[in-house]
Amino acid sequence: MNTSANSFDANTLRADFPILDTRVHGDKRLVYLDNAATTQRPRQVVQRISDFYTQQYSNVHRGIHALSEQSTDLYEQAREAVARFIHARHPHEVVFTSGTTAAINLVAHSWGQVHINSGDEILLTLLEHHSNIVPWQQLAERTGATVRFVPVEDDGQLQLSQLSNLLTERTRIVSLTAASNVLGSHVPVKDVVAQAHSVGAVVLLDAAQSAPHQVTDVQACGVDFLAFSGHKMLGPTGIGVLYGREELLEEMPPFLGGGSMIRSVTTEGFESGELPEKFEAGTPPIAPAIGLTTAIEYLERIGIDAIQDHEKQLVVAAHQRLSDLEGVRVLGPPIKHKGPIVNFLLDGIHPHDVAQALDQQGVAVRAGHHCAMPLHQRLGHSATLRASFYFYNTQEEVEILADAIVDTQRVFRRDR
Repeated sequence: MNTSANSFDANTLRADFPILDTRVHGDKRLVYLDNAATTQRPRQVVQRISDFYTQQYSNVHRGIHALSEQSTDLYEQAREAVARFIHARHPHEVVFTSGTTAAINLVAHSWGQVHINSGDEILLTLLEHHSNIVPWQQLAERTGATVRFVPVEDDGQLQLSQLSNLLTERTRIVSLTAASNVLGSHVPVKDVVAQAHSVGAVVLLDAAQSAPHQVTDVQACGVDFLAFSGHKMLGPTGIGVLYGREELLEEMPPFLGGGSMIRSVTTEGFESGELPEKFEAGTPPIAPAIGLTTAIEYLERIGIDAIQDHEKQLVVAAHQRLSDLEGVRVLGPPIKHKGPIVNFLLDGIHPHDVAQALDQQGVAVRAGHHCAMPLHQRLGHSATLRASFYFYNTQEEVEILADAIVDTQRVFRRDR
């Protein structure tokens, strides 16, 4: 049952995450604000994986004994859970990968092999993570295509006014993030999809930063491909999802060859299997997929809307507290246009030094270019600080972050 906004209690939910009680650097309470990099796992996910390995584990799709059949059923139930979570039409439109990066590479290699030629254009945005830039640059190098970028405003919002100029009859694919991993900037996906489809281009959506925090409906938004990772939404590492419209996946050649992805093999050649097996060569991520099922069920019990409401309150509080601090610059768009990320800088102190000082106080944030160097070049900074929230974070932790920043400033002023 979904948790209503009025009954949502982050402190109660935190009991499911023993790691949040960790003490670091002696007696400092851990304040984990690096959720955009990876979230923590509830004990239910950890226990489910342990139970599977100790009571049910076997390889899938290959054996006719009891354990193999049971594992196969659980693995395919994971696919059904993902299809439900993203509102896909069919479970076979869900392909399991090792993560978002692998899913994007699969499309760039397989779909790109068929559809991208010299003179074609691939349209990205300056908000992208490197995993949604480099595979397309590699494809362009192989084919002679051109990669173009939709620019961003000074506050990190997409310059949608430029989209119509950049979309041409040569545009074959638009691949973009739903939310920036640096600034949290939201992208108006439906508008982009409509404009891309009007010139005959397909759309891949990187949902790594959106699927854990907001409702994902591939049919409603109209995307052709969608990719996300389990480890950013309570699930295990090593499991990701590629959604693709059935007709697109059907025409794509297999990306990897080996066991499981074939119908038949002879000395003269092979015939690939049906969807989605033809894209899941070798032994798949069985236990991670089953762990992802439990993570999805956990999120569904809380309710994505309740999660989003709570995170919005945290971001509002963090924006207000950090903006009120002297010598702190909060970057990114207005709160209504972003997700649960607060990106900031401290005047006169390098982000890496700030992150290290905050860590000594128990506060875990991320410093660097966040695998988004083109965006940082546009913003004029080589590195920034990022505090990213999830539903188990609290208003108290926002206050701890702000106090730790003030202490950090005091220490650096004293050392000068």
